[in-house]
Amino acid sequence: MRKLLAAALCLAATATAGCGATVESGEGLRSTPAVTLTNCGQKVTYKTVPKRVVTNDVGITELMFALGLENRMAGFAMPDDKGDLTDVPWKDGYKKVKWLSKDQLTKENVLDARADLVFAGWNYGFRDDSGFTPDALKKLGIPSYILTESCRNGRTDTSRGIMPPLDALYTDLTNLGKLFGVEKRATTLIADFKKQIATVQSKAPAKSPKVFLYDSGQDAPFTSGRYAAPDQIISEAGGVNVMHDVNDSWTTVGWETVVQRNPDVIVICNYGDVSAEQKKRFLLSYAPLRNVSAVKHRRIFVLDYVDLVESPRNPSAIARLGTYLRMVAAAQQANSG
Repeated sequence: MRKLLAAALCLAATATAGCGATVESGEGLRSTPAVTLTNCGQKVTYKTVPKRVVTNDVGITELMFALGLENRMAGFAMPDDKGDLTDVPWKDGYKKVKWLSKDQLTKENVLDARADLVFAGWNYGFRDDSGFTPDALKKLGIPSYILTESCRNGRTDTSRGIMPPLDALYTDLTNLGKLFGVEKRATTLIADFKKQIATVQSKAPAKSPKVFLYDSGQDAPFTSGRYAAPDQIISEAGGVNVMHDVNDSWTTVGWETVVQRNPDVIVICNYGDVSAEQKKRFLLSYAPLRNVSAVKHRRIFVLDYVDLVESPRNPSAIARLGTYLRMVAAAQQANSG
């Protein structure tokens, strides 16, 4: 998570009772103890208001922070490369909430934290291979909430995504608002996000540049299908995700498909041990891509991981990518004229 534009982020968070505002103990909590929500297509009843939530990964954690729910959290797990948080409106949340793990949540650290709710997602903490699943937590008496972007869709054992990515973001904010009794805050935040995105849409180029999202991988690229956040980040910014027809969220495709679809722009997802600059050098030097428009014209744009997973930073990412795509479209029009 690198430094972001303070103004754009603060705009998206201003209406939540001020940037970085928190819900104090007892403030805004719903009056009735039990609430039923629809999570990944299933009705789930939460008998009490959670007071010791643990979260997995940065986007999920910042959904809680953006709603001012730090005081309802017992901790979070995420890698230690959070980056510069100077201009993140809810940066104080990181100072107030305990960092449980620099990897992923486990049954052990959840139990140690005395968690009364685990907020994670499939491939964002929940995973079958380790046995850290909602069903396993239920057997321990710990309820869970699954990130909507990560909901499994039944097409295969692992394919994910049941709705457009921004709808997933708004669904989770709405559900969290109901669960914690901060509906007004959630509604205002969603309205601000939609307003910010509408402003970007109003400036979209007449001809949409084709965009490929590159996460990682050299033998075969890991990218975004139609249900991962980048798909709608790209489209709302004024572009077209060349993998929009892939009915999955984050998934692997073949380089031959990328070459065939000839993107005008490549967006790099910046995270992990391989830097964005290293990824860029690979793309520019990989022989099969030499005739791809984005590579020939060196049109490569970088967004951080937290921008590209479901998170309250998605609208800011749309605004920044939108500015870049308008520049690309203008250059293409000038060259064609």
